[in-house]
Amino acid sequence: MKKFTYLLAAAALFAACNSGNKGYIVTGTVEGAADGDTVFLQTVQGRQLVKLDSAVIANGTFTFEGTQDTATNRYITYSNVENESNMMMDFFLENGKINIQLTSGKNDSATGTASNDAYQVIRTQLAGLNEQMMAIYNSMSDTTLTDEQREAQSKEMETLQEKMIETTKAGINKNITNPVGIHLLKQNYYYLEVPDLDPLLPQIPAAYENDEVILKIKGNVEKMKATAVGQKFTDFEMLTPEGKAVKLSDYAGKGKVVLVDFWASWCGPCRREMPNLVEAYAKYKNKNFEIVGVSLDQSGEAWKEAIGKLNITWPQMSDLKYWNCEGAKLYAISSIPHIVLIDGEGTIIARGLHGDELQQKLAEIIK
Repeated sequence: MKKFTYLLAAAALFAACNSGNKGYIVTGTVEGAADGDTVFLQTVQGRQLVKLDSAVIANGTFTFEGTQDTATNRYITYSNVENESNMMMDFFLENGKINIQLTSGKNDSATGTASNDAYQVIRTQLAGLNEQMMAIYNSMSDTTLTDEQREAQSKEMETLQEKMIETTKAGINKNITNPVGIHLLKQNYYYLEVPDLDPLLPQIPAAYENDEVILKIKGNVEKMKATAVGQKFTDFEMLTPEGKAVKLSDYAGKGKVVLVDFWASWCGPCRREMPNLVEAYAKYKNKNFEIVGVSLDQSGEAWKEAIGKLNITWPQMSDLKYWNCEGAKLYAISSIPHIVLIDGEGTIIARGLHGDELQQKLAEIIK
């Protein structure tokens, strides 16, 4: 399962607000840095940061100057080997005067222009929630805590995580017609369901209609609609661990309730959820119930090893394509583990259940 990560990213600027500006001046400070230290302006290419420019701190500040035709997401980074200090944040590089405060904690900020000001509101809200989560996380190392106390803290962290997601959703809805909302959407669309996305897509500015990620989101929405609760299951074919070709339709739509488990051996949350499925299988396998595992593994050996170690005794299938798994793409799976529950007639009756929710649903539908 992809966990919600504290969002440091900011989007590109409001072009209309900057059309009359001649260029940008980015001025900032770095907590704990000294005159003579270097700050870098960087961009992301693939999964790597690439240096674009550098500035030396003088009189406690650094400055970047230039012009920007369109809104651009960039990073400010600082590293000091001697004191093992590494700081980074992204912001909107846009024409205008931008003020940066780079810190080692929750007080990073980028302000002074339309997009940076808009995002800073969201950044501050998320930073506060993240601080609360970290305090709980650190307190859980206390060995004197009871199981009940740990469970209560875990639930509190889940609540805060949900608040972070809702804060981001609110930011997307408020800013969807400008680059702030577009960037937030592109970074977090996998947390949104069809009812969230449907009203957003028509509002996306025409300038983004050919954007690769936006096109992917639109395609995912169509797949999500096709595989939503109430729809007939979508069939696909893969190989068993022994190399035999099998289809989902070999199991689904034949009178049994079928639980399709999208998982992978490398996925920690999947492995933690597996005992719950083992319990369900033992309880219901003789009551017209089947589980079909769809693995997003890349290594056949790792997949087979995990099947043995996790006591998986139900049918398995995979194409060993990782996140390019054909079955996962058909069902618009963006995080795992993910459950798709199909009734005996082949109709999808639930998605995304786990833990107690899943057990309650199975008890409800299997008699």
